[in-house]
Amino acid sequence: MNAKNPHSSSFRDPSGYVFIEGGDIKRAINPIYFKQYKALTQSGFYQGLIKNGLLISHKEVSNSDETIVLQADKIPFITYPYEWSFNMYKEAALLTLKIQKYSLEHDFTLKDATAFNITFHKGKAVFIDTLSFDFYIENSPWRAYKQFITHFFGPLVLAHYHGAQQLKMLSNFIDGIPVKMISSMLPLKTKLSPLLYSNIHLLAKLEDKHNEDYKDEAKAAKLSKKGQFNIIESLYNYIKKLELKETSEWGNYYDKINYSDEAFIEKSRIINDWVNAIQPKTLVDIGGNDGTFVRKLEHYVETALVCDIDNNSVDLNHKTMKMNKEEFMLPFVLDILNPSPAIGFNNTERFSFLERVKVFSPEITLALAVIHHISLSGNVPFHNSALFFSSFSKYVIIEFPKREDSWVQRLLKSKREFENHFDYYSIESFESAYGAFFNIKQKETILDSERVLYLLETKS
Repeated sequence: MNAKNPHSSSFRDPSGYVFIEGGDIKRAINPIYFKQYKALTQSGFYQGLIKNGLLISHKEVSNSDETIVLQADKIPFITYPYEWSFNMYKEAALLTLKIQKYSLEHDFTLKDATAFNITFHKGKAVFIDTLSFDFYIENSPWRAYKQFITHFFGPLVLAHYHGAQQLKMLSNFIDGIPVKMISSMLPLKTKLSPLLYSNIHLLAKLEDKHNEDYKDEAKAAKLSKKGQFNIIESLYNYIKKLELKETSEWGNYYDKINYSDEAFIEKSRIINDWVNAIQPKTLVDIGGNDGTFVRKLEHYVETALVCDIDNNSVDLNHKTMKMNKEEFMLPFVLDILNPSPAIGFNNTERFSFLERVKVFSPEITLALAVIHHISLSGNVPFHNSALFFSSFSKYVIIEFPKREDSWVQRLLKSKREFENHFDYYSIESFESAYGAFFNIKQKETILDSERVLYLLETKS
C-alpha cells in the first residue's frame, strides 16, 4: 500500500487520507488542507494537544506542493466504539468535548465528531484524526454538534436507560444512530429534562420537520463562542454523571468461582510457569473478565488485549487499569460467539475482530474458563473452536472444565432436551479435536478442582 492507495477506512475526507508504508501508519494531506495544517502546526496547536495526551503523536516526514505526509505513532490494536464498555465510551465522549473546547480557545473547531476518530492506547482514549480541525468562524455553530449527539451523547443516554448493549448499535449505524430513533427509544419522562429535550427530542423534531433542509438551516444559524462553551460544558457535566442501571452475572465472577483459593493460586502458578518459559511480548486473553490472570503474570507483556462479553467486567478492568496506570493493558467488550464483523462501505471501512487480531498476531492466547461456554452455551463443536484459536497465535493456554465441574453440570442441565448430543463433551473428544490443529506441549490438572490446563502449540 502506498500514498496513491488510501487505507480502506480513510477515503471520506477530502483533506487527506491514511496509508500504510513499510508497516508504518502515514497520513497524506491534500493541498485543500494545507492552509489549516500550516496554522495548526505553526500556532503550536498540535503540539499542545499531543503534550496533553489528547492527540496521537505524529511527525512530518515529507512536504511538497502536491502532498504533505505525516507519520503517526503506531497503535498495536484498534478498538471500535461498539467494543467499548460504558465508561470507556464516556471517556471517549468527554475527550471529544475537551478537544472541541481546546480548539475554540485557539480559534479552531472540530469539523467532525465521529466516535471512530478515537481509540484506546497506553491506558486511555486518544484522538487519532489529525485532519479533523478547521478554522473557527465567528458566531457560527459547531458543525459537528449533531454528529456528536448521534455518535456519543445519544448512545450513552440510551445505555443509561436500556443497558450497555445499546452501545453496540453503532456497528449498524456507522454514521451515527439516527437522532429520531434515539428520541423514540427514550422514556417519555426524558422530554421533561431541558438538556435531553433540547439536545435530542427537539433536534429530532427539527430534523423530521425540515428533513435534509435542516442541515442548511443549521449552517446558517448563529451561535456565539460563549454559547458554544455553554453547550459543551452542559453536555460534559451531564455525561460525566451518567451511570448504568444494570448488573450482570459476570461482573463479580471471581467472588463466586467454583474452585478453592488453593486451586486459584495453583492455576495462576501453572500459567506463570508456561508464560515465563515462552517470554511473549504480546498476548490476548479471550473471556478475560476483569483481567485478573493477566495482572498475575510475572513476565512483563508489552501489549495485552483482554476482552470479555460482559460490560461490567470490562468496566472494572478499565477502572483498575487506570488506577494502576497499566499502559500495557487494553480491555474491550467482545462476544466470542459473535465477534465484531467487518462493516462499512464494501465491508472494509472497519475490520472484523479476527482480521485485526491476526494482524496483531499475539504470541499467546489465554482461553481460561471459556471452552465450556463456547461448546455448551454456543453449541460450537470442538473442531470449530480449535480452528478459531489456531488462526491467530502460536501458543494457546486453554482451561478445560470436565463434565464433573459444577459450571459444566449447570450448563448441561439447561440442555436436558438435547442431552445425548452433548455426550461429546469430554477430555478425550477435546484432545482429539484440538490435536488436529495443535500439539499438546503440556497438560496439568488444577489441584482441588475438576479443571485441566493445556499449553498448546499451533501445528502450522
